[in-house]
Amino acid sequence: MNQLIEITSVPIEIEMRTSHARLEYANASADLEISRDKGGLSIKSRPIRLNIDTFEMQSSITPTAAQKIEQLAQKGKQAAYEATATYAQQGELLLKAKVGGGDPLAQFSFTALSPDINTQPGLDFIPTTGPEISWDPAELNIRFEMDKLNFDWRLNKTQFEFVPGDIEITVKQQPEVIIKYIGGPLYVPPSADPNYEPIDVQA
Repeated sequence: MNQLIEITSVPIEIEMRTSHARLEYANASADLEISRDKGGLSIKSRPIRLNIDTFEMQSSITPTAAQKIEQLAQKGKQAAYEATATYAQQGELLLKAKVGGGDPLAQFSFTALSPDINTQPGLDFIPTTGPEISWDPAELNIRFEMDKLNFDWRLNKTQFEFVPGDIEITVKQQPEVIIKYIGGPLYVPPSADPNYEPIDVQA
């Protein structure tokens, strides 16, 4: 009996592609900015300064109202002291006077001309004091600054990127089963086959 059916099995076909994980980075770039600060020469000078205070000198010539009052009060006190001393001295002479002992008036005149009494003429130097003079010394400052160069570096950060691994699976051929009939035609009834040979039932 001949084989009537041929069965063929086609297996699945898979293509697999893999890529490894990797770390990618971009190179950092740097920018340089240069600026310049100009220096220079500066000179500061101050001449000598003379200070003259003439307040006391002017006060000795023409005193102020307050100074004049103070001077007059001082002179009044001094005159009162001197008058009191004179009257006390003359009173003492009167107490010691005796009848026939002399003339008290003559003694008063002699006392008035005694060496203790100031008989100097009223001459005085005007002004009695000079001005107060002071000075501040001269000053000279010299400053020199050189030019300055400023360097400004600007560094960009390095960037890293992680690329994970990848697995790619492609099915190029689906699995299948091929059933193929390889026999001749089938006749119904079998006697319709031109090559039909009846079966010998007697054998």
